[in-house]
Amino acid sequence: MLKRMSVLICVAAFALTTAGFAYAQGDAAADAATTAAVKTKLLGDTKVGGLGIDVDTKDNVVTLTGKVRSTAERTEAIRLARTTTGVKDVVSKLVVDPTYKGVTNKDDKAKAEIKDETKDAKGTTGRAVDKTKETTKDAAHKTEDAAKKAGSATKHGAEKAGEATKDAAIKTKDVTADASITSAVKTKFLADTKVAGLKIDVDTKDNVVTLTGNVKSEAEKAEAIRLAKTTTGVKSVVDKLTVIR
Repeated sequence: MLKRMSVLICVAAFALTTAGFAYAQGDAAADAATTAAVKTKLLGDTKVGGLGIDVDTKDNVVTLTGKVRSTAERTEAIRLARTTTGVKDVVSKLVVDPTYKGVTNKDDKAKAEIKDETKDAKGTTGRAVDKTKETTKDAAHKTEDAAKKAGSATKHGAEKAGEATKDAAIKTKDVTADASITSAVKTKFLADTKVAGLKIDVDTKDNVVTLTGNVKSEAEKAEAIRLAKTTTGVKSVVDKLTVIR
């Protein structure tokens, strides 16, 4: 009886540990979505040189870094970030430099941001998978030894716990990747003068991007679809764009 109880305690502790890990990765996905939302607002505001401001989010706290041309521009950037849904606080590391001319090459800046976001997403996902593998491997060894002593019923329960952990890790990986793809597609839209990026909504699920909103022409619609399809990680694009002449 005592042996069986010890095994059950081991399984429960393992489940709590992996659940906490999955929760932390969920926070990373939420932070990625917040970063994308703030970037969108900064790029869409004519008072702010959005392409020259870097945005990072951790635990819903947004950090703004870069140069601005005036105190008014810095105040507006902070206001936009602070009023974004999900933001708890804003840390400003913006430097006022009246001689700063801002970013002039939108395409180069957009490509750089997309590359960085994709790299960060791969790093986050890779660390999540590695951590889950290590945790699962260690727990599996402990559970297997205890299960042999306690009987096949307890072993079956441990296997179920391992399967649940694996499923949680896969779901977390998918959510993080989808958030990164959404951010990358939005950035490409806002950097392309042929597309009205602020009028197009982007949603990603299982690497499938859905575009919703109004465009002015078939050419703009085709360009938006092309940009989305050529974004790293996108499997396919669902077109729900409406042409309004």
